[in-house]
Amino acid sequence: MTLNPIVAFLQKQPKDFTKEDIIRYVEENEIKMIDFRYIAGDGRLKVLSFILSDKAYLEQILSTGERVDGSSLFPDFMHAGSSDLYVIPRFSTAFINPFSEIPTLSLLCSFFNKDGEPMENSPEYILRKATEVFTEKTGMRYQTMGELEFYVIGEKDEVFPTPDQRGYHEAAPFSKFEQFRRECMYDIAQAGGMIKYGHSEVGNFTEGNKVYEQNEIEFLVTDACDAADQLVIAKWIIRNVAYNYGLEVTFAPKITVGKAGSGLHIHTRIVKDGINQYVENGKLSDLAKRAIAGYMTCATSLTAFGNMNPTSYFRLVPHQEAPTSVCWGDRNRSVLVRVPLGWTGNTDMVAKVNPNEVYTPADHSDKQTVEFRCPDCSADVYLLMAGLCVAARYGIEQANSLEIAAKTYSDVNIHLAENKAKMESFDQLPTSCWESAEELEAHRTIFEQYGVFGKQIIDDVIRRLKKFNDKNIREEIAKDSNKMMQLVEEHFHCG
Repeated sequence: MTLNPIVAFLQKQPKDFTKEDIIRYVEENEIKMIDFRYIAGDGRLKVLSFILSDKAYLEQILSTGERVDGSSLFPDFMHAGSSDLYVIPRFSTAFINPFSEIPTLSLLCSFFNKDGEPMENSPEYILRKATEVFTEKTGMRYQTMGELEFYVIGEKDEVFPTPDQRGYHEAAPFSKFEQFRRECMYDIAQAGGMIKYGHSEVGNFTEGNKVYEQNEIEFLVTDACDAADQLVIAKWIIRNVAYNYGLEVTFAPKITVGKAGSGLHIHTRIVKDGINQYVENGKLSDLAKRAIAGYMTCATSLTAFGNMNPTSYFRLVPHQEAPTSVCWGDRNRSVLVRVPLGWTGNTDMVAKVNPNEVYTPADHSDKQTVEFRCPDCSADVYLLMAGLCVAARYGIEQANSLEIAAKTYSDVNIHLAENKAKMESFDQLPTSCWESAEELEAHRTIFEQYGVFGKQIIDDVIRRLKKFNDKNIREEIAKDSNKMMQLVEEHFHCG
């Protein structure tokens, strides 16, 4: 079963697609255009479109790629004097553009320099390096998936209202944008996105003649490079569906005071020979705890990749179901790293509620993940997943990781007054982009180890974060409430 028409036609998985497969699909399905798509420095998916005049031209663009102006795509670190880049299509990412009336096939691209080598500062290449080094050093594969949260904004509807901030898993007619979300999910799946589920989230409110309804689309765990690709395509699709519906969508981390912010929680998994290494004898493994220790060690600097504009730090405050302390726990939503339910027990719950089912013992431990909860959609998703991969590997390599894991564990809601001392015993996440940049500088040797992150990209991220000059942002918005909303407006369409 597949909703992806290219997979259905070729009868092979995307990782096995070849140039000849793409040519055959184009010819036999009367595709008229090819789109090259790639992520620029602003985190948005860009496009270069080709009209197909003949087979020779199709063969050419798939064989050579095309050149683009890197200084316009990456103005922070490329200059007009030496800015040409190649964009080279990755055949495994092929999907049909669901919004084009002209039959169009889209391909994500990688950046290459004048010498025909991968662009060192390309976030997509950095993630690829991170996963390759992880496998080389550990013999295992690093996998991830994202929980993509966003607000849908439309005209206020007085019928079947939902109480403020009570939208979690609400259904139509109380949920106003269920059909919109379903169409987004369908289009994402057709484009190759491996979706786990979609639902309405906690956040909902009305303001003036507008209703704001928070939604979430969660993906299935897969190799980290594929997971990142799926998220950037999904955001592009959601925005286009919203445009067609006459709706507004924002992935911004915080859009108003006192309402739920939108995160981009990243679930991680480490596998070897197809077996989830996070579970051993039905319990969280020591390897999982070592990886978590890596997340704990690097947590404050990981915000430099996962929380990349000032409004990110309006979300990371106590009592908003967003983490502030560097700690972890089981099924605990007040911590930074959460170990969610993982179907590690032997009970057959399905048989208990379905008398006609025979109890069949089965191992579902592949479903166990570890969730990193502070990122949001201001993130560069490639750099974020690369950073998490580096942190996990670092934790696995360090001799004292189990001690760090034990020290940072919490089994209580640390935001409750009676647990204040416990909370104060943990390190705290940065409160601004400026602080995040300082933490990245302090941890940069971890990310630069084995050549995963280059010196220039670390310098670039630090410089970009410090440009916001938001070191005292919380004090500033406490004195001037308009400043917060000015920043929200400025970063409303981040990423």
